[in-house]
Amino acid sequence: MQNVCLWLCCLSLGWVCLPRSIHAAETYDVVVYGGTSAGVIAGVQAKKMGKSVVIVGPDKHLGGLSAGGLGWTDSGNKAVIGGLSREFYHRVWEHYNDEAAWVQQTKDSYGNKGQGTEAIDGDSRTMWIFEPHVAEKAFESLIRDFDIPVHRDEWLNRESGVTLKDGRITSITMLSGKTYVGKMFIDATYEGDLMAAAGVDYHVGREANAKYGEKWNGVQTGVLHHGHYFKTDVSPYKIPGDPKSGLLARISTEDPGVYGEEDHRVQAYCYRMCLTNVAENRVPFPKPEGYDADQYELMLRVLATGWRDGFSKFDPIPNHKTDTNNHGPFSTDNIGYNYEYPDGSYEKRQEIVQEHVVYQQGYMYFLANDPRVPEDVREKFQEWGLAKNEFTDNGNWPHQIYVREARRMIGPWVVTEHDCLNTRVTPDSVGMGSYTMDSHNVQRYIKPDGFVQNEGDIGVGTNGPYSISYQALTPKKEQCENLLVPVCLSSSHIAFGSIRMEPVFMILGQSAATAAVLSIDKNIAVQDLTYEELQPVLLKDGQVLEYDNPRKVSGIDEKSLEGIVVDDEQAQATGNWTKSRSTGGYLGYGYLHDGDTEKGKYNVRFEVKLPKADLYELRVSYSPNSNRATNVPVEVTHAAGVSMIKVNQKQPPMENGFKTLGKFTFEEKAIIDISNSDTNGHVIVDGVQLIQVEETK
Repeated sequence: MQNVCLWLCCLSLGWVCLPRSIHAAETYDVVVYGGTSAGVIAGVQAKKMGKSVVIVGPDKHLGGLSAGGLGWTDSGNKAVIGGLSREFYHRVWEHYNDEAAWVQQTKDSYGNKGQGTEAIDGDSRTMWIFEPHVAEKAFESLIRDFDIPVHRDEWLNRESGVTLKDGRITSITMLSGKTYVGKMFIDATYEGDLMAAAGVDYHVGREANAKYGEKWNGVQTGVLHHGHYFKTDVSPYKIPGDPKSGLLARISTEDPGVYGEEDHRVQAYCYRMCLTNVAENRVPFPKPEGYDADQYELMLRVLATGWRDGFSKFDPIPNHKTDTNNHGPFSTDNIGYNYEYPDGSYEKRQEIVQEHVVYQQGYMYFLANDPRVPEDVREKFQEWGLAKNEFTDNGNWPHQIYVREARRMIGPWVVTEHDCLNTRVTPDSVGMGSYTMDSHNVQRYIKPDGFVQNEGDIGVGTNGPYSISYQALTPKKEQCENLLVPVCLSSSHIAFGSIRMEPVFMILGQSAATAAVLSIDKNIAVQDLTYEELQPVLLKDGQVLEYDNPRKVSGIDEKSLEGIVVDDEQAQATGNWTKSRSTGGYLGYGYLHDGDTEKGKYNVRFEVKLPKADLYELRVSYSPNSNRATNVPVEVTHAAGVSMIKVNQKQPPMENGFKTLGKFTFEEKAIIDISNSDTNGHVIVDGVQLIQVEETK
């Protein structure tokens, strides 16, 4: 081999020459760049269709976020997850169906969380909640079963590594010098590096609402949805109320921008940590090199307000572990420190990644050890630590940072909130999404009143499952004819907030590979492949391309229940309630939630006409979760007056998702009001049920 020099710009050393070797080019039908979940599935589909394929990319571990800590799958409506995506979750189920998989707890004690049922899945049972190493094992088994070569730790030469001829990529070259020749290329990275290096149009940041006629894109100052904001006035200054004293860490002095206008900002990244409170498997939170306790001073002020919701996103996965995600006004999301990541050089990205590691490890160490942290909080965090048997080659720390969004291609069709809300017809469906349009915060700024606030956190429900167009996976034909992009696809910021779920990435990875193979067989550009040619193959391979009725009951059917049942859709709602289906066990089409915001401004009234005056048992329906309020006020107007009942929505209701509130005598109608007044978490409103008990004496 001949040695040559590769010039790289190192921030600390200037321009340096790194030796590399020239390798003979390897030739494949399909070259997949990126070992994410989408990349693995794309490789498997291409191989199943009889083509030679290679997966090459910077990843050392397969599966991206699915194997990198995101074990509490954000799946939305599971009925629209098909094909190889569902096959992955079936392999996870097979693992947990073996009693030997349950090391730190018994299978029975974990229960049926995250599992499909035989009645729904048949022989292809699924498991949607899992440990990171189990997901990686499932991806590796797919690669092994289909004998797919994977070239790891190979980084695209983004400056000159993409060779194009007559509008087609002919080869891609890595920094190592390895070159891959292909007929079709699939960019399955979270960053869209191959797409960008090929000269394809893309966008970074939030588009203005006016760009695509949207409501939830652009700067969202004043919109407070999930509870990841400051509910109590907190001063951003070192001496509270004194701007001259200087700012606390992690607060921007920039103008936040004008509501609805575009900006360059990107929703926050974090690591999805796998934690445990099992002593023999627990590693105490490490104190990272570069730790600075002053970075978390703002958290002390949050705790001083009485906030104690820090464990709400310690979502339980098997074997007494968690998928721990961001939660609250100051948490694991490193707000404002990732803007340069999407377009950044490898060196710049590594700086950003390392800064995130130090920030998040330091945050956990701070909460567990700093004497200024209230004792009740500190003692609880000391019970937790990193899982010793996860990420064993990386100090038990996830190997994949959560790149919630980076670049987004601008193709022939841009998916917008209009697609997600089913308010326009989407052509050429190659898969479906259904999860809430979800963006994490993008900035932390100082409001005009002098207090600190977060901005950018959005959670808007979709109107049922929605289609994703094939034209969103392809570049414009004049830019590249043999590239497909299933992850950094053509989408607006807020639409991508729904699409960016791992099951959807796998769905789109399969569809992209199918299109690539069919385009090879016909020797045409991917843009010239007709939907009439693509659709039958997708359907044959188990993809779900349409949902017969977006308003189809996906929860408990009220007709199957006794008594009088009234869904939230028949109630009178006041306030900006959000429709959701994120947590199962709901009645009908979904449930309403208040986003843990604007307390006292949300109310839902059920006025239930009764067949006769009598004694009725009153029940309410809600989907429980650890982030729910424990004191939801339910006001019942009955024959004897008005009764106020507080409901703990963290506790599971009885069978069929209903909780009994008591027996009341009603005249011609019952009035039940559920509000979010003075509540201490998310409030859920789903439905009420009245069962006649006996005649009033």
